[in-house]
Amino acid sequence: MDAEIVSYARQEHNLLIGERTAEQVKIEAGSAYPLEREINIELKGRDLVTGLPKAVEVSSVEIRDALSGSINAIVDSVRQTIEITPPEIIADIMSTGIILAGGGALVRGLDRRLSEETRFPVYVAEEPLTCVVRGAAEVLEEVAILQKLQARLNTRKAPR
Repeated sequence: MDAEIVSYARQEHNLLIGERTAEQVKIEAGSAYPLEREINIELKGRDLVTGLPKAVEVSSVEIRDALSGSINAIVDSVRQTIEITPPEIIADIMSTGIILAGGGALVRGLDRRLSEETRFPVYVAEEPLTCVVRGAAEVLEEVAILQKLQARLNTRKAPR
């Protein structure tokens, strides 16, 4: 996503910005779904024509458009996963919903966009940046459960 913002600044404004600036822009103005109140932010970098510092004002709409490639890839991946998911698991997902984890979950409106596209309830996990690691740590503390899962995986892989 950061690379898309860097590319957008270069192509649309002849502005060279760094990855950290792009990350900050994503956090401040990035979204996957129209905001109730769109915002404008100042994008600062180096003018590619003059080589001098330059600042331009961009809207959250422009940043959303810049992020559309990554957001569409996420939506497509979720859809493809749903298409190959067994019906009994689909029924569970319809009841409990989809939980978003990781940094992408923090993109404003991603939950709403996915919910609209998939027709499933979609939620952002508590502390999405650390929930996967915390869950893995809990599993490692339950050695007996981990051994049962490993045994099941081994039986599935065994030749028949």
